[in-house]
Amino acid sequence: MNTAHHWITSLPDDLRQLARDWLVAQPLPAENETRLWQRLRIEWNYNSNHIEGNTLTYGETLLLLIHGRTRGEHLLREYDEMRGHDVAIELVRALAREERPLGEGDLRDLNRILLKEGFWRVAQTPEGEPTRKWIEPGRYKTQPNHVITATGELFHFATPEETPARMADLVHWLRGEMETPSLALPMLLARLHHDFIRIHPFDDGNGRVVRLLLNFVLLRAGLLPLVVKSRDRRRYLDAIAFADAGDLSPLADIFAAALGWSLRLGLEAASRLVELTTDESE
Repeated sequence: MNTAHHWITSLPDDLRQLARDWLVAQPLPAENETRLWQRLRIEWNYNSNHIEGNTLTYGETLLLLIHGRTRGEHLLREYDEMRGHDVAIELVRALAREERPLGEGDLRDLNRILLKEGFWRVAQTPEGEPTRKWIEPGRYKTQPNHVITATGELFHFATPEETPARMADLVHWLRGEMETPSLALPMLLARLHHDFIRIHPFDDGNGRVVRLLLNFVLLRAGLLPLVVKSRDRRRYLDAIAFADAGDLSPLADIFAAALGWSLRLGLEAASRLVELTTDESE
C-alpha cells in the first residue's frame, strides 16, 4: 500500500478530508505558496523555540527572519538559535524531497545546525549539586542527562552508552514504518516523539529536533508541517507525561489538531494570499 495513502486514510474523518482537499489543491499558485511557507516558517520557528524558553516575540521573530532586523533586548544566543532553527527547517524540507531514507547523520546535522556552536550550560548533577556542562552540537551525549519531574523526582533518559544503539533502532523502525506503515499517522507521530524523547540523544535541542523529525514525516507524505503552539505548552508537557505512563493518545490528539490547523491554513492559501502577522501566534 502507498504509504501516504495509508496515512491519509488512517486519519480521523474531518482531518482525512482536509488532507485529501489539500492534495487535490496542488499545485498552489506560486505567490500563494510562497506566502503560505512564510507564514508556516514564522509559526514553526517562533513556537518551537518559544516552547524551549526563547524570549523573542512573534513580531520579533518575523522581523528577524523576514526582514533581517532585530529589536528588543535579548541574548545573542536567542537570535542565533532562531536563525539556526530556520536553516534546519530548510534542511528538513530538502530531506523530504529526496528519495533516500533518513539517517542518523541527518539528525546530528539538524542538531548541529540548531545549536550552531558549542557553549557552557548551567546544569545539575544527579545528586542535585550545581555544575556546568559543555554542549557539543551534532554529537550524541557523552554524559548522562535527566529532567526533574513535576513531583520533584529525577527522570533519567537513555545512558550515553545505550544511545547509539537505541538511535539506530529508532531510525530503522521509522524507515520500516515509512515503507510499510502499520500505525495510524497521529499514533506514529506520537510514538516517534515519545521514543526519541525517552532516548534524549543530545545534550540540548532534543525537543526542537524531534519536532523537526515529525515534520519530515509529514512533508515526505505530501502534507504540511504541524506546529505545536507555545500557548499549549502545558498541555503538550502533560501529554508527554501520559506517554511516559504508557498512553500515547493525548500526544496523538495534539499532533492531529496541530496538523488540522496547518491544513486549513494551506487550503486558505489555495484560494487567496495568506497574511503574515506581527501579532503573537494565533
